[in-house]
Amino acid sequence: MQDFALHNISATAADVRLQDARTGAVFGEVEGLGPGTVRELRARLGPGAYAFVCLHEDADAVTGPTVRIGGAGAGGPAAVPVTRHDLVPPTLDYQRRTARQLDDLAARTDALGAAVAAGDRDAARAAWLSAHLAYARLGAAYGAFGAAGETVDRTTAGLPGGVHDPRFTGFHRVEYGLWHGESGPGLRRAARRLAADVRTLRTREDRTRMDPADLPRRAHEILEDAFRQELTGRTDYGSGTGLATVRADVDGTRAVLARLRPLLRSRYAGLPLLDRRLDRVQRTLDAQRRGGRWTPPLRLARADRERVDAELGDVLERLAEVAALCEPRRTA
Repeated sequence: MQDFALHNISATAADVRLQDARTGAVFGEVEGLGPGTVRELRARLGPGAYAFVCLHEDADAVTGPTVRIGGAGAGGPAAVPVTRHDLVPPTLDYQRRTARQLDDLAARTDALGAAVAAGDRDAARAAWLSAHLAYARLGAAYGAFGAAGETVDRTTAGLPGGVHDPRFTGFHRVEYGLWHGESGPGLRRAARRLAADVRTLRTREDRTRMDPADLPRRAHEILEDAFRQELTGRTDYGSGTGLATVRADVDGTRAVLARLRPLLRSRYAGLPLLDRRLDRVQRTLDAQRRGGRWTPPLRLARADRERVDAELGDVLERLAEVAALCEPRRTA
């Protein structure tokens, strides 16, 4: 293991990387090294040629002299930086997937509205779950929807009137009505508003471009949000289907990983293990669906809750590595 003291003698902050001089693979980096400051960088280097690269804001990258190291042994983990250009094709492919899914989501929310209008509560509950899980599987697209997305999946957080606040709209508004015995024009209005808002999402999606830098972050954030929101019951308005939503979020995470996989194969040795751990989480969640009904998260047996928490926590740690590896970086 080698320790380096990095001293920035310039007048501006810089990111500093220790790279393989031939392949550009990064063995270690320090971000935001301030003027006049010294920070330590530790890396395990095997035989090879290495160089430091300094990247100052609004300036070209500066590469230091190449230093060759002999001897035996293997170096530590390293990865070639991912650029914004690398992320454009997978992001565009993901957007095409989103467009197809929004068409499906619109059909499902229309079916939900029809069941509510007919007064068939059982059919409406089934249609609600089908539509809500379709929305959850959109995954990485959430951040691109802006205010239009908030109207579709809003909770009562920050609403003084709670579930009776007129600004409480979307899936959870309809959920509250269906599982709390509401009927009549108020529930029908909420279902029609949800269907209309979903169609607005579909229209706006054609004019919206997802930031390529968002795709790697969403690989981690989808299940991170599920861990904080669904497993705590904070987004349950009566249906008790939080585990079903987490299960749909697993599908959404897989869809992101599928687009990033070409970049990860040569950069992330832990990818096969991540796939296996996602399979394990999926099996654990599926086991909580019995007779067509999902166990509400707050009613999980202690051992089952600990298993879900541990397995999901393990996956989140690995997904954080994916997000870090695929974060776009400057190379010049």
